[in-house]
Amino acid sequence: MVNDSLNTRSMKAITLSDKFARDAGAVFLTGVQALVRIVLEQARRDRNSGLDTAGFISGYRGSPLGGLDIELWAAQEVLNDSNIHFQPAINEELAATAILGTQQVGLFPGAKTDGVFSLWYGKGVGADRASDALKHANLMGSSPRGGVLVVVGDDHGAMSSATAHQCDQAMESWLMPYLHPCDLQEYVDFGLLGIAMSRYAGCYVGFKAVSDTVESGAVIDLPSSRSDAIEPSDFALPPGGLNIRTPDPQLEQEARHINHRLKAAQAFARVNRIDREIWPRQGARIGVITVGKSHGDFLQAMEDMGIDERAAGDLGVAVYKVGMPWPLEPDGIREFATGLETLLVIEEKRSFVEKQVKDILFNLPHDKRPKVLGKENSKGESLLSSAGQLTSAAVAIALNNTIPDLGKLDGAAGYLAFLEQTDHNLKVGSGAMRIPHFCAGCPHSVSTRVPEGSRAHAGTGCHLMAAYMDRETTGFLQMGGDGVNWTGQAPFTQTSHVFQNMGDGTYFHSGSLAIRQAIAARANITFKILNNDAVAMTGGQPIESKFNAADISHQIYSEGVQRIAVVYDQLEHIPAVGEFAPGTTCHPRQDFDRVQREFRDVAGVSVIIYVQACAAQLRRKRQRGEAEKIKRRAFINPDVCEGCGDCAVQSSCPALTLIDTPMGRKRRIDQSMCNGDLTCLEGLCPSFITVDGQMLEDKGEANLDHLPKNIPLPAPFDLTRPYNVVVAGVGGNGIVTLGHILAMAALQEGKGASTLDFTGLSQKGGGVVSHVRLSAHPGIIAQPRIPTGGADLMLAGDMIMACSKEALSQLNPDRSGILINTFVQLTAAQISNGDVTYDLENMQNLLRARTRAGAADFINATRLAEHLGGQSILANLFLLGYAFQKGVIPLGREAILNAITLNGVKVGINTQCFEWGRFAAHDPNAFEKNVGPLADSPPVEETIEESIDRLASHLEKYQDAAYAGRYKNLVKRVQEKENEILSGSHELTRAVANSYARLLAYKDEYEVARLHTENNFTQNLRKRFDGACRISYHLAPDLLARKDPADGRHRKRAYGAWMTPVLEGLAKLKVLRGTRFDVFAYTHERQNERALIKEYETVINDALNNLTLENHARYIDVARAPEKVKGFGIIKQPAIEEMRRFWGIA
Repeated sequence: MVNDSLNTRSMKAITLSDKFARDAGAVFLTGVQALVRIVLEQARRDRNSGLDTAGFISGYRGSPLGGLDIELWAAQEVLNDSNIHFQPAINEELAATAILGTQQVGLFPGAKTDGVFSLWYGKGVGADRASDALKHANLMGSSPRGGVLVVVGDDHGAMSSATAHQCDQAMESWLMPYLHPCDLQEYVDFGLLGIAMSRYAGCYVGFKAVSDTVESGAVIDLPSSRSDAIEPSDFALPPGGLNIRTPDPQLEQEARHINHRLKAAQAFARVNRIDREIWPRQGARIGVITVGKSHGDFLQAMEDMGIDERAAGDLGVAVYKVGMPWPLEPDGIREFATGLETLLVIEEKRSFVEKQVKDILFNLPHDKRPKVLGKENSKGESLLSSAGQLTSAAVAIALNNTIPDLGKLDGAAGYLAFLEQTDHNLKVGSGAMRIPHFCAGCPHSVSTRVPEGSRAHAGTGCHLMAAYMDRETTGFLQMGGDGVNWTGQAPFTQTSHVFQNMGDGTYFHSGSLAIRQAIAARANITFKILNNDAVAMTGGQPIESKFNAADISHQIYSEGVQRIAVVYDQLEHIPAVGEFAPGTTCHPRQDFDRVQREFRDVAGVSVIIYVQACAAQLRRKRQRGEAEKIKRRAFINPDVCEGCGDCAVQSSCPALTLIDTPMGRKRRIDQSMCNGDLTCLEGLCPSFITVDGQMLEDKGEANLDHLPKNIPLPAPFDLTRPYNVVVAGVGGNGIVTLGHILAMAALQEGKGASTLDFTGLSQKGGGVVSHVRLSAHPGIIAQPRIPTGGADLMLAGDMIMACSKEALSQLNPDRSGILINTFVQLTAAQISNGDVTYDLENMQNLLRARTRAGAADFINATRLAEHLGGQSILANLFLLGYAFQKGVIPLGREAILNAITLNGVKVGINTQCFEWGRFAAHDPNAFEKNVGPLADSPPVEETIEESIDRLASHLEKYQDAAYAGRYKNLVKRVQEKENEILSGSHELTRAVANSYARLLAYKDEYEVARLHTENNFTQNLRKRFDGACRISYHLAPDLLARKDPADGRHRKRAYGAWMTPVLEGLAKLKVLRGTRFDVFAYTHERQNERALIKEYETVINDALNNLTLENHARYIDVARAPEKVKGFGIIKQPAIEEMRRFWGIA
């Protein structure tokens, strides 16, 4: 492979439409795109065969098939051209019933086509819900020119599901043959074979799409001869055939299905070699039977142990691959088992094929019947787990425990020893975690709160994350059961009422029935219908029904709900009050707590409809120009901010990031993340300023003209084996996109590529780990999952995710290199507690220990991307450019740039950041001279004298020189005493210097006014806006603000720009502070703050009188106690009371 951007002769011209339009050659497909490709290819084949057919697709979204409907909508034009109708359903069983109708078209007069081939889709738990409909329809059968493929998304690892699902037993209970493809090449092949089988056998055919395949992407070859169906010549169809008919008496239907259809399916599978011998059994003693996805696990395990087909033959091992797990085709199993001593069945989850193999072989003579192992060995000990997911590492261990002499081979022995060491190493981690959280501006941040003394039940949807938070909220329930568990619990508990969260998607899916049941049970429950107009958890799809809040109110009113309230963020977002059901009241978001307190005392079923648009979907609409840009933006003056975090408590917003300043840790609003919700303004803090106007886009300073010309390309290297790149980061930052850029670049160069994205709740600030595998040619990558210790390179956009177990398990100190972004994006823990910190040095050491010597690079790519391009999301392209120039990306520059162009998103700035990354790797010194340091310099701690002088200067500005002198006098006394007791120590002195200054400089009205007007903060804000803008201060002064009787908090008001000269004048009145002319001094808060100063002086004087070497550490804690006192008014009072208790002051 030549890594040469100028070598274009081998480059293939590709477009994004190739995935559906191209008939031959290589294309890159994701799992859901492969499903779309199946129906399009079926339409082409029918057309070429002279059949006049149509297609029909229906189902309900849900991970791991969450994005299928999005792909179908995107392909609407080509679907229409192929006469394929996509009709998403409001739930899974109704989709299945609609599918049944397509097979009945030919039973009645007026059919416009020869038949309708159909695809049903749903996640595993959705298939469970649709069981009744699917079983009925399957028994009725399929039409001879129609056929039905039932695609079930099986989330074996519960990555994004309420249960770790396995659909095999369910499909058996429906008497539905099903196929289990091992990779995306087989998705298209098996999908077409499945429709052909359905037509031939007259039944529905299932299609098991597990997360590891359907959430992967791969370069596949077209066309594939494996999908050319052959009808069996050795199976006689019964008179009348096997397809759907009417009338069809139940017992005749059952007999036809069991005695003929299932056998026809087995005959079809046999002649089309859906199950087949992969490695020959000639001379073998041990037969390995792989099922679906586990076939890739097996191949990868053997590759990792250095065992190919020939070496396996030397070990006496043969392999049989099962593609139709039920009903298992018996002739192939009997033939494969002949002459073997042992069979090992490798399948994920509970035993299913293993049991069928035992049944098929049971009647063989004892001396001809091999031992059948799988979940257990011959001693009854565990061999392959029935829970969770199988990995190639687990399969390697099982093979070693089954195949004699395997562990004696050098490659196998080394790999097995590495696995054991890796398992031990993973027990020592950084301890940091990325827990998913609500998006910036998410309505659920507020809507899922409950009043003190109440509790809530979670449900399906993004709002489920409330169960991870300190919100007295519990989950999980099946979709549509929301609140019904309370009707069974209520008669037997002293709790009189609960809240139940219900998304509008769930309401239309099946949740309305739950409300009906609660009414029938006369339960005391308040349903909170979270009306945000999108199914954000699976990609922002619209709700199938177009009901608005008024429509919902009338529907539930007609069901018998008498007390209904609507809570809104903006009045213009709800219908006119007169359009709601009788008795419905409407309230602004600020009254939400009061409304909930009122409703929990209402007897019977009540409903609060919370109306606010999904923040993530609103952001997408703004990017597409479909929604108005943010008109009002909030900013925090860091000088005023105390870092108390009350703004984050009120909003639970991840856009409230942290900044470290000489005066401590503060909050800052990340404007690139902010969605303009403004709930943060509810924080009881005077630091907030809003600006009405259009903010200028921060375009950064990237300019290709400043780059040196002709940066030399890195040295080429041969791609002799699959090259594995782990991409780790935080959801919403382009991690998945980066993997797809690499895959599309590989496609252009004729290489093989696969991707696998572990996203879960990544859209909600959770972690993302993407596996990208590159090979010299398509078709040689065993599976998309990178094996344990198989990473050649880790590209991490986030330090915490780089240190996650998922990422660390891929590293190998003899193989792996890493490139890590040292910037740590705000975590869920830091949103609620700004004092949470992470030991970045420890994390770096952890990563270096698992990396090749000299192959670890740590740079703050986020800081650099923001400087160069104005957006943190560009960090990943900067990292990619850096890695490319380092020679650790086995692709050409032109292919990568073409892939960036194909992606079609901010092509110019993404390309520039890629090139700047190259420059940084090529000439770090020149880059740092022009742009800034690649890595963050360790903070330089002030000397104690510098700290004292800086804080004394601050106090002089705060009041006057005498005030600063008072400060320095006490601190100097502490310094002298500490030096006397413990020479060279400054810990106690530093603690007093910081804490005493903090107490002395309490932020009263004079100080807030000074800080808002002294450093040109508002003037600098105006420069960030285009044209005229309007500034407002959000304040709640004690003497003017209204106090909320429910929680005792002062309510803030917005004061316009006219307040600026008022603040300037007030700042000059600081000379009145503490005098009898100080009108603010008489409030309880100010008296309390001055009392604290005197109490602290007393405590420190006591320390000076009693300080010894033995109590030195204790007095440091005493002196540092004020560090925890942050905020204003009622916010800091609990910390003050706790501090006084610690000091022993009643």
